[in-house]
Amino acid sequence: MSYSSVIEYLYGLQKHGIKLGLETMRLLLDRVGNPQASLQVLHVGGTNGKGSTASMAAAVLHCAGRRVGLYTSPHLVDFRERIRINGRMIPEDRVEVLLTRLRAVLADDLHPTFFEMTTALAFLHFLESGVDVAVLEVGLGGRFDATNVVEQPLACAITTIGMDHQEYLGNTEAAIAFEKGGIIKPYVPVVMGRMGPEAEQVLSRIAKDRSAPLRRLGQEFSLERDRAGRLVYHGGTHVIEGVECGLVGRHQWDNAACALALLEAADQPGMTVGEGAVLEGLRTVSWEGRLETIDEEPLVVLDGAHNPAAAGVLARYLTDYAIQHPASRIILVWGMMRDKDHRGFITPLLPVVSEIVLTQAALTRTATVHELRAVLDEWSGPVLEAILPTDALNLARSRAMSQDLICIAGSLMLVGDIKAAMRGCDLSPIRG
Repeated sequence: MSYSSVIEYLYGLQKHGIKLGLETMRLLLDRVGNPQASLQVLHVGGTNGKGSTASMAAAVLHCAGRRVGLYTSPHLVDFRERIRINGRMIPEDRVEVLLTRLRAVLADDLHPTFFEMTTALAFLHFLESGVDVAVLEVGLGGRFDATNVVEQPLACAITTIGMDHQEYLGNTEAAIAFEKGGIIKPYVPVVMGRMGPEAEQVLSRIAKDRSAPLRRLGQEFSLERDRAGRLVYHGGTHVIEGVECGLVGRHQWDNAACALALLEAADQPGMTVGEGAVLEGLRTVSWEGRLETIDEEPLVVLDGAHNPAAAGVLARYLTDYAIQHPASRIILVWGMMRDKDHRGFITPLLPVVSEIVLTQAALTRTATVHELRAVLDEWSGPVLEAILPTDALNLARSRAMSQDLICIAGSLMLVGDIKAAMRGCDLSPIRG
């Protein structure tokens, strides 16, 4: 089968929706030899920050000379972004070969989802490519996520807990923390990022029950500025001065700290990384769609924030920017999925933005501009509409001065639409 044919088949699996549970995944992997059982794995979950943390850990390991597999989701433009080795996307011919092999074992009794099939593809590619370590980002939740078939990772991290995907994970931070904490394994070290008290209590209890050594941000490890203004990492076994983070925003300091604590927790023969690799990996790491600058004068920034907690982080970044650039206005290009908390997302951003341009990602489950406008009833600032994301960006540019900032946010799918248009790609309207 051609690459386009196997991708069309893979997207067609979205008809199965999201099915939390490990039975199908385990059966599928058993039929192809359980590749995950032979991998050295770092497992990263959380509501926000898990992708950045995973990419940082992978970047440091790469700079340390390791062959590193990185599995993340979703992709922005190209499906192959999800599966990388040392930063290089899986080749199209490998997707063809491995998906054909996976399809051959399905029979009539096995109906995997898009994400289950993609995860199995990643495991096979990493094993057959001889990676030294695979860094896996959890897709949804943790306890029943397809990546959680890994039974003995080197270490795991849970970056943050916030309100998102409540229809699957529960309506309280404690309930969501319980689901996310499902990746914690007996006796396997676990790193915990910045948490609210309820979530921290739940995760601490799970770690204790499973005799999993626990390292907490702000207690066993930290990344903060010293009196000279330099970033310094303090960990269980290392102190590293002069850290520079290639990803923008103070919240990325927390993610960088979690990545370094994760590597410390996994420290064993063959996994040790030196200070030079840490500094180089964090300085050069790239993670698209997270406060990513794509143009200047006016400055245009893409951010995949799509839930209230991430909006709060974005609002802090924009507030800092406004303080440092008092002559600049901030124009928000905003689009979201229909199943997200629109009001909870936009509320922390309203005090700092000057105008809003509403738009819609090219996806069937996107919220319409009319649905988004409905939560702006009490805001007095200008609200404009442009159905196509590229038209929305052009409209924002037409209203901006050279010193202004345009921020595109609310959905990774929206970010993907903008990036695809910039690259001249014909982006499929069906995406995972």
